[in-house]
Amino acid sequence: MLLAGTAVIAPCGAVQAQAVTPAGTTAGTTITNTATASYSVGGTTNSVSSNPATFKVDRKVNLTVEVDQASTTPVTLSQQNAVTRFKVTNNTNDVQDFRLLAHQALDFPGGLLPGTDTFDLQAIKVVADDGDGIYDPIKDVLTYIDELAPDTSRVVYIVGNVAAGAPAGQSNVALEAIAAAGGAIGSEGAILLPTDLNILNQNNEIDIVFADSDNDTLLGPDAARNGRGWAYAGYSLALTALDVSVAKTATVLSDGLGSLNPKAIPGATVQYCLTVANGTLLSTAQDVRLIDVVPTGTTYVPGSISVGGLGLAGQCLLNGVPIADNGSTTGTYGGSYDVGSRTVTAIIGSLAGGTSVAASFRVTVN
Repeated sequence: MLLAGTAVIAPCGAVQAQAVTPAGTTAGTTITNTATASYSVGGTTNSVSSNPATFKVDRKVNLTVEVDQASTTPVTLSQQNAVTRFKVTNNTNDVQDFRLLAHQALDFPGGLLPGTDTFDLQAIKVVADDGDGIYDPIKDVLTYIDELAPDTSRVVYIVGNVAAGAPAGQSNVALEAIAAAGGAIGSEGAILLPTDLNILNQNNEIDIVFADSDNDTLLGPDAARNGRGWAYAGYSLALTALDVSVAKTATVLSDGLGSLNPKAIPGATVQYCLTVANGTLLSTAQDVRLIDVVPTGTTYVPGSISVGGLGLAGQCLLNGVPIADNGSTTGTYGGSYDVGSRTVTAIIGSLAGGTSVAASFRVTVN
């Protein structure tokens, strides 16, 4: 039996990154300046200082969210803790927390994430790296980025499990990072809200100004100056083996004596039934063939091949389509008998997940 699975390998979309600029002077910094006026009276030079002009630097909120891997993450059926890797950079002029959200089942236009989403991960979650850049399910458990300094980055992982019956193809995921208030170690800050730009600047207050760009260029859910950033990645599942099984039975149909319970005596006709089943749900086995060599001590009954029947535990409950010995096909099924090698071949073709097909042929006992 020869099985060919479906293989899908898709590259990650182009790295999505918002405009990167240095964070600049720390928010809340007080900048003070005085001016001096000089003048001369009777040949004497004098000077006088102004009052100090003081203001506080406002918070310019900006961030970069990008994929931190070169291609989609290859996975296998039933794999646990499959990881896609991202990077969040704080371009804000202050320490920031960042709330992290994982999204899946995403099909975006414009090449952000090539390929159609064919399966979802189970138990999906998002966690921030502990600083060593290597995913560890024991250590990497924080679900937000805590106290990220200006102009520094943190690796973030989207993690999930692959179902045993997942179909071949791609699972698309997205990371959304949201700017939140920093300043309290070990506690997730509240999501930042921008200061109303219609209000005049107050020199003694720290206004919040969103300066992030639209990182997915109007094709996805992000928007400019919303304090959020998105990046997109994927998992690729290539099936090279499925849960395919074959059961075989031999049933004496007649013994030439008219017995109600025929026996396998010389001259008896015996039917072999082969039932092939695909136990991998939602995944189709391609180019399915059954091959059987007629055993010594028996003779093949010409024209007895049947394909496409109903079988249970190897027993043929209902025969399928008759197949000629010369290798011709009937609809989707085919088969042949090779006299030289005494080989019976049944061609089934595609076998959908969770289904089975039976084939049979007959021999006489020598």
